[in-house]
Amino acid sequence: MAKTNNTPPARGDQLLWREAMRSVTPLRGRAAPISSASGSTAPATVKEGHGGRPVRSPALDHFSGVDRANAERLKRGLHPIEARLDLHGKTQAEAHHALAAFIHSSSEAGRRCVLVITGRGLGPAGPGVLKSIVPRWLEEVGVRRKILAIAPAQPRDGGAGALYLLLRRRRAEARR
Repeated sequence: MAKTNNTPPARGDQLLWREAMRSVTPLRGRAAPISSASGSTAPATVKEGHGGRPVRSPALDHFSGVDRANAERLKRGLHPIEARLDLHGKTQAEAHHALAAFIHSSSEAGRRCVLVITGRGLGPAGPGVLKSIVPRWLEEVGVRRKILAIAPAQPRDGGAGALYLLLRRRRAEARR
């Protein structure tokens, strides 16, 4: 029988989170984020803030940096899908490489909303490997910085076996 780790986050992690959130101003009409005793359920990316201290950015499933209207449009599948990546039949290594390359090329092409199809992979062992691991790959630093938000796809676009990714807009390059 597998043993689960239900220990609360270390005190240092809680202090780090509070320090990082101290300067955050909630959007109008929203409450300030509350850190639970058990910590966040989704991984967060660690960056260096002012003074070289590590600061965790919010997990993608919290729609960090997206206004409510865009978050709702993404959840409802109302953003036009500009590109699709189907990971069916790929090994983990092939899928990982394909996902990173797809996000990079989509970002470089200026695409805003893309669809990643992982498949549900439902079987006796539970959800499929790619369905379980793709969200972790999306949190990797090189990929994470290109993504603004993520949401499960609507049934017409693959439902539980697919994800919408809202990519960050590319900053205008300096002109001479």
